[in-house]
Amino acid sequence: MSVNIKTVYAGEVLDELLVRATTGNELVAGGHIHIQPNVQKKFAIPRMKTSRMLQKRKEQPVEGDSKGNFNIDEKYLEPKDFMAFTTFNPRAFEQFWRPFQPEGNLVFRELPIDVQNQMLAELAKVVDFELGYHYINGTYSDNEGDFFDGILTRISADPYVISVGDNSEITSANILNVLKLVKSRIPKAIKRNPNLKIFISDAEFDTYDAVLTDKPYKGQDYTNMNPERYKGIRMVPLKDLPQGVIVAAVTSAGLDSNFWAGVDYVDDSEAILIDKLTNAGELYFFKMLMKADTNIVFGEDIVLYDGRAEAKAQNSTALDSLVASAGALTPEYFAEVLQYTVNVGNAVSSTTFTATEGETGQTLKLGSADLTSGEASAAQNLVVGDNLFALTVISANGENATTYIIKVTRAAA
Repeated sequence: MSVNIKTVYAGEVLDELLVRATTGNELVAGGHIHIQPNVQKKFAIPRMKTSRMLQKRKEQPVEGDSKGNFNIDEKYLEPKDFMAFTTFNPRAFEQFWRPFQPEGNLVFRELPIDVQNQMLAELAKVVDFELGYHYINGTYSDNEGDFFDGILTRISADPYVISVGDNSEITSANILNVLKLVKSRIPKAIKRNPNLKIFISDAEFDTYDAVLTDKPYKGQDYTNMNPERYKGIRMVPLKDLPQGVIVAAVTSAGLDSNFWAGVDYVDDSEAILIDKLTNAGELYFFKMLMKADTNIVFGEDIVLYDGRAEAKAQNSTALDSLVASAGALTPEYFAEVLQYTVNVGNAVSSTTFTATEGETGQTLKLGSADLTSGEASAAQNLVVGDNLFALTVISANGENATTYIIKVTRAAA
């Protein structure tokens, strides 16, 4: 006796459970993401950007006077398949179904719609939908638990997102400076948008609140919370946002949101099944097949501060070591020091440089020549007097670069 809700029941029942599955998270419940329902395969999000068109009035404008361009392209939502599965004993839900079936086994299809909804609500609690976490932090791969790419994953991968360069850990000592830095990078076009929000972790909003409270005559007393705002911009604390991450973006539940999600139940005859686990036992199973995906629309209208250790590594241009074969660097190599000197005798006519990457994936260059981490460069000839060499380190994500200048001075004969 298999119960197929999609084909046997009114769509109201399935829609009710789908709503419960997707709205049990902060982005959706708070109206911070646009949900596009019924996305079976692929949904295109149209994007249009225009450039400046205004100019002086002309009596007879011609085609050559045209100004401004329309740039139209698309991003996509491609929901991925995953499922919820659990077993349960119908006796736990007798208060819902037993009054309608005084005898015999559970026959779910015979229950009234409102009773089905009540029972499904209880089943949803048992399943404990985890979509809230994945809407933010999800990643998609063949590994178990990697269902689809979440909003933060999309933001981190978008090359047009405005990345705040300082990746220091967020503390009570610097949180106001971090927020000031994030605000300073928000594009002018969206600075006054009423849907502009700053997303922050719960823990770091508590840090912000404590800092304000400790300011004499500025913040609330210890019995009240400070407003969830920074310089007039709404702040949204999220329990699933990792500590060290702050995101500024225009978001809403409407079509103008920069955060989108596509959801659907799968397009087959077993969207939801409730059936006996074994013929001889009392246990039933509940299985719900779902689809979901997220994406951002305009990366250039999103500001990201990422102080997590992995983000620091991706942004780092610090080397593990830098050595010149001709002699010792002065001062000794330190990532924050950009200029070094080496003094050699006249007998030294060349030198090599060996740079060892501080983080995997960095790109190393001596002038225009590529270097291999931990291996000596080609020999560099030295003339009498000063010889300048530029060694550039590009971060693993390609967003940051640091150039170290090494002056090798060869003595006269």
